[in-house]
Amino acid sequence: MNTITYNNKTYNIPKPFNECFFGKEPTKEVTLTNRFSGESATVPAFAVAIYDTIIGAERMQDYTLMQKGLNWYRKYFAKQYMILLD
Repeated sequence: MNTITYNNKTYNIPKPFNECFFGKEPTKEVTLTNRFSGESATVPAFAVAIYDTIIGAERMQDYTLMQKGLNWYRKYFAKQYMILLD
């Protein structure tokens, strides 16, 4: 498990999400838009990588991986989860 510090808070990144590419600046903020509602939320790049993995897992029907990512979002980014993934 890896950890990332963002806004003075430590985030635990579990496997397999710690193998995601978080970019050169994993704490750089990025705005994502809910593909159904059009609502937007800002999250750090490392959370974008996990979001992308969730969406990919959904498309590949890997619901175990998808649920693991959703649980992570609920724990660390509850407000953004409600906007982007609920």
